[in-house]
Amino acid sequence: MEKILNVPNHVAIIMDGNGRWAKNKNKPRVFGHKAGAETLRKIMEYSRKIGIKYLTVYAFSTENWKRSKEEVDALMFLFKNYIKLEKENLLKNKIRFMVSGRDEGVSKSLLEAIKELEEVTSKDYEMTLNIAFNYGGRAEITDAVNKILKSGKENISEDEFSKYLYNDIPDPDFLIRTSGEFRISNFLLWQIAYSEIYITDKYWPDFNEEEMEKALLDYSKRERRFGGRLDVK
Repeated sequence: MEKILNVPNHVAIIMDGNGRWAKNKNKPRVFGHKAGAETLRKIMEYSRKIGIKYLTVYAFSTENWKRSKEEVDALMFLFKNYIKLEKENLLKNKIRFMVSGRDEGVSKSLLEAIKELEEVTSKDYEMTLNIAFNYGGRAEITDAVNKILKSGKENISEDEFSKYLYNDIPDPDFLIRTSGEFRISNFLLWQIAYSEIYITDKYWPDFNEEEMEKALLDYSKRERRFGGRLDVK
């Protein structure tokens, strides 16, 4: 395999396809979500190893509340269990845990677990895992605008606006979407304005370290122009 010459600072991933992966195996959807959590652990550790500083993953959208109560309850349980089980692993690997999203609708016990893990991992870290949970891109922008209105400020610049988003971290350099869907799904609408995008047909539970390396090799060959144009000789 070729060497990755240009490692992105921030990678964002739409972890799609858990349910279809499970269906193909004649298993309930929650089986796919459990497998997806295992994949996240592997990709997180691989990302840290190769030098990615920020990894943002789309875990639960504001629209996901429309799913069946059984599936939503299972996702909430899995996330709380993930927080409990990953604490020591995050500390050992010096990974900061962070959540971006609304508190509305999330149980008090889960919010307390999130806050506790954010605090204990914020002291000594080399990489940040940012989980978009109860998250929507339009909701984030709307919430930011409301914060600005309450502050009484006017004529906000783009850089100033970014500070009112859920978490003030660098914009993603690279966006990966699994399961072959060609849409953004209301994810990081402000932040991915100039992110490079990579689509793979692999369902998220099948997206292993080799697939991640393949995606990063594709990214490393691209020329990022941010709306400009390379000189033509």
